[in-house]
Amino acid sequence: MNHKKLFIQGITTSGKPFRPSDWAERLCGVMATFRPPGDAGDPRFTYSPYVRPVVIATVKCVVIDTRLGELDPRALDFVMNFAKDNSLPIEEACEFEPQPQTQS
Repeated sequence: MNHKKLFIQGITTSGKPFRPSDWAERLCGVMATFRPPGDAGDPRFTYSPYVRPVVIATVKCVVIDTRLGELDPRALDFVMNFAKDNSLPIEEACEFEPQPQTQS
């Protein structure tokens, strides 16, 4: 199965910032217990590696690793439905290989 990273953007389809302002941290806090087998991180203090808050170009976003669905399909459905229910765009991350820099 191909694993993807998806971004939920904190701008509604009407172009307004999603509120409350700490929505990304709250969502990631709810999902903190979803961890890969053997992950020793404490969900009281760390986010899940599958659902993390980030800021991209001053917009709060949540990055979702689709491997979350292998761990618990309902958890991935919950996060995706949160975005849809709140009119938040979901974008697929693009992957690229960094090119070595040359000196001139």
